[in-house]
Amino acid sequence: MKLPTELHRIAKKVLLLEAEAIQGVAAALDERPDFAQCVEAILARRGRVVVTGIGKSAHIAGKMVATFNSTGTPALFMHAADAIHGDLGMIQADDFVIAISKSGDTPEIKVLVPLLKRKGVPLAALVSNADSYLAQQADFILHAPVTREACPHNLAPTTSTTAALALGDALAVCLLESRDFSRHDFANLHPGGTLGKQLYLKVGDLSRQNQQPQVAESAPLHDIILEISGKRLGATAVLADDGGALVGIITDGDLRRMLTDHAGRLDAVRARDILTPSPVTVDVDDFAVEALARMQARNITQLLVTEQGRFSGFIHLHDLLREGLV
Repeated sequence: MKLPTELHRIAKKVLLLEAEAIQGVAAALDERPDFAQCVEAILARRGRVVVTGIGKSAHIAGKMVATFNSTGTPALFMHAADAIHGDLGMIQADDFVIAISKSGDTPEIKVLVPLLKRKGVPLAALVSNADSYLAQQADFILHAPVTREACPHNLAPTTSTTAALALGDALAVCLLESRDFSRHDFANLHPGGTLGKQLYLKVGDLSRQNQQPQVAESAPLHDIILEISGKRLGATAVLADDGGALVGIITDGDLRRMLTDHAGRLDAVRARDILTPSPVTVDVDDFAVEALARMQARNITQLLVTEQGRFSGFIHLHDLLREGLV
């Protein structure tokens, strides 16, 4: 068993080797125009991007497909070995194919390439060896040069798969920006989980589930206490006597401070005497994550919610916790 210091040294060496490889991929972009041309060619097609590979490259292909699909570029994964046993039928006339292979000379790829060319679809080769069979046969070369793997035996695909993955991400982001793919588009494709909630969950979706504690500005202390304790949100909105415009908020903390400031004349206390004016608010159509940001910035646990400038309710930190946004 190696000592922790030795393990840290090995881990750092791997990370630095892979980081260096990605820098090399970035530098290789300047050596040929293929990358930009590949982006333009994909954008010009009406079909899907079919990504293929074998072994570890197949796993990278699957991840690329997932990233493409989630960022507005329809894509399919096709295993290179299965392709020559029937899966080639998934490729349609207006598709675009990306084949991933470090060497570009694997037997399955050599069998597959002529079949792809017979289909007449554009082919991009994501390779480390730009002089390989695959690269020579492709319409575009996505060059991910790697001098050695992070594996001490220079055998296990490590640096090469990281480089291919990074170049695939670069391609996906270029396509995303070229399509003007927006946050709303992203939200439509990611409705589930915390990520989706950050992008589509609105304040109103949560505040409408809560009670709406409110008192008039002339309300006596007795009514204020009953409203706050009865609605269980730790605060109440204060509305103007003449029409209901929002004028302030009273929290549990305001009540505690009031006991010190107004001791001996509690019967005379009215909501207007203890409210906090110009309270922090959030609109029903704001995203819930914006409400969270405002709470965190001011170190508070609830916000008044408005709709077209009128009091609509409350959103509480517990609502955001329940949805997994905190």
